[in-house]
Amino acid sequence: MCNALQESVMAAEARQTCYEGNAVQNFQVFLEQSEQHKIILQCLHNILPAEFKRIGAGKSSLDVLGVGSGGGGLDAEMIALLQSTFPAVPITADVVEGSSQLIDNFKALVAKTINLQKIPFAWHFMTSDDYMREVKAKGDMKRFDFIHMVHMIYYVDNLADTIKFYHSLLKNNGRLMIITAASNAGSDILWKTYKKELCINDIKDYHSSREVISCLKSQGLKYDEHVISKTFDISECFNPSSQTGEHLLSFFTAKDHFYQSFTPEIRAGMLDLLRNKCSTEKDGRVFFNINSSCIIVYA
Repeated sequence: MCNALQESVMAAEARQTCYEGNAVQNFQVFLEQSEQHKIILQCLHNILPAEFKRIGAGKSSLDVLGVGSGGGGLDAEMIALLQSTFPAVPITADVVEGSSQLIDNFKALVAKTINLQKIPFAWHFMTSDDYMREVKAKGDMKRFDFIHMVHMIYYVDNLADTIKFYHSLLKNNGRLMIITAASNAGSDILWKTYKKELCINDIKDYHSSREVISCLKSQGLKYDEHVISKTFDISECFNPSSQTGEHLLSFFTAKDHFYQSFTPEIRAGMLDLLRNKCSTEKDGRVFFNINSSCIIVYA
């Protein structure tokens, strides 16, 4: 666990993600409306128990790294699964997260969750890119049995370097799990179509499963892919007076305020794309495609 001085120094040096202030609220509204974490958890409960048995076979301790762990909800579930698979094996957890609000939420979750209180956490308040730079500068690489990156690969500067780095941190028989938007999911279509308007701040290039798998193949890495299919109702996005719609549109475009961030022409084009290319309509409602790809990379 980092002490207060270390945390303050790290906080001062950290290049934070876009998940601060209004962005956190936009994210929470998206999670509530889409139930994305619920559908991801269903997939993980199907996939991870068997993977964990392979990862932990014969090991006397297990080390987990979460990159872009947010508020820790999914991390807590994955750790519980690992604990239930190896109840007598000690586990450590490192967390890399660039949002001060979300890392505080994670710490609060640990404080009230009995099974998490048994685990020593190391908090790295920084972005993935900063963590990579720090580890390389120190030359002292802690290695991990399981590394997970859930919907955060969009925020890295260099996708190929990121995958190569985290794969290099895997211990014998370890696994790197990357969950990202599936190729041709709604967000993939939106960000590729409006790259000039959207890829200007934290996200410089939008990495869907297509780009991730291309990198894995080019590096000769073995992987399995599991598609997580999901749509949700975004009809509120087409009601300009809807606060929920505003939050969702702001989340989709990584902007604090959708209606203030783009010209009327760009807004109209995005809304048309969301309705006609990124979604399907049923009974007068618009259902956005948020298919994800869960990619398990072997050590």
